[in-house]
Amino acid sequence: MKFVPLMWAMLWRKKLRTWLTLFSIVIAFLLFGMLQGINAAFQETIERSNVNRLIVTNRISLTESLPYSYMSQIESLPGVAIVSHESWFGPYYQDPKNLIAAFPVEPEREFAAHPEVVIPKEQIAALEHMRAGAIAGAGLARKYGWKVGDRIPLHSTIWVKASDGNSDWDFDIVGIYEEPSNRTREDGLFFNYKYFDEARSFGKGTVGWYVVQLKDPRQSAQIAATIDKLFANSPNETKTQTEKEFQQSFLKQIADISLIVTYILFAVFFALLFAVGSTAMQAVREQVPELAVLKTLGFSDTRVLVLLLLQALVLCIVAALLGLAVANLLFPLLRDTLGVVKMPVAVIVEGVVIAAVLAAATGVIPAWRAKRLVIVEALRS
Repeated sequence: MKFVPLMWAMLWRKKLRTWLTLFSIVIAFLLFGMLQGINAAFQETIERSNVNRLIVTNRISLTESLPYSYMSQIESLPGVAIVSHESWFGPYYQDPKNLIAAFPVEPEREFAAHPEVVIPKEQIAALEHMRAGAIAGAGLARKYGWKVGDRIPLHSTIWVKASDGNSDWDFDIVGIYEEPSNRTREDGLFFNYKYFDEARSFGKGTVGWYVVQLKDPRQSAQIAATIDKLFANSPNETKTQTEKEFQQSFLKQIADISLIVTYILFAVFFALLFAVGSTAMQAVREQVPELAVLKTLGFSDTRVLVLLLLQALVLCIVAALLGLAVANLLFPLLRDTLGVVKMPVAVIVEGVVIAAVLAAATGVIPAWRAKRLVIVEALRS
């Protein structure tokens, strides 16, 4: 600790250069925190997927529907506990930017197939008996100030009513659900499939996909194959996956987020490596007389090496922590667009490790040269 003031003085020998270097590292780790944090949050959501559930979609595409009659056939298979279904409603609230994840469902099936959802039984019963009833997630209700008893208008971007050709649908909030195991999924809205199927102008008697709750998750591969075999060579063949596989394939339809993030961060840190490395080399060249004096006063070669490495380490670690701290403060802003609530701790740990590697990569060559410095030659120069 007694050499900290010395190391600090060496670090701030050129204040402007140190500030610029610090700023560039902060920006790099701010970008790292945001991108890698989003990627990690998506992966965490996938990992939390229920291993007891299968998702059955149309083999052609998720946008192609399946007949409602498939439900009884799937439910009759050995090993299946209960079958529910969902369909993408695609609405927005008041403004096209306010997109909502809304699904027509059969309440008694939907919530039985998702036991992790916490909701009072009387609210489920209210949804079953109210034709235009709806149950909203706690996060969605907080965002728009909804409460039980409110009537909300939604405009669907897909479905129109058969009665008037209008895409505006009105729902009465009869319940608020929570999902303590995954708060990011409290942004959905569920309403009655029967009301939806009767009112829509096309696609009657179909659903978007089936959710199959299993009795034993170890039989998931076998039951998935059985379901697909059951509907093979039919007009609507199926593709059955575990919930985790379904989440992964759904994200990859948008983009391979993990690969994109990796490429961007590789480019950023590759450029940063050269920028910080050249700055470190320049700083050590300017410190040659001081280093020679330190060796004259009795500093060993190894101590000089360690001193310069610690100088690079302190700069990189402090800048990385600042960048990650700013990213952590900005992260809650993504809740409304991505459902991401907070930055995973693993990202912060990974960032600190990368900062240490960056310090070692940029500081080892100038530190090694300083270690081999000959006092007489250094003082002569």
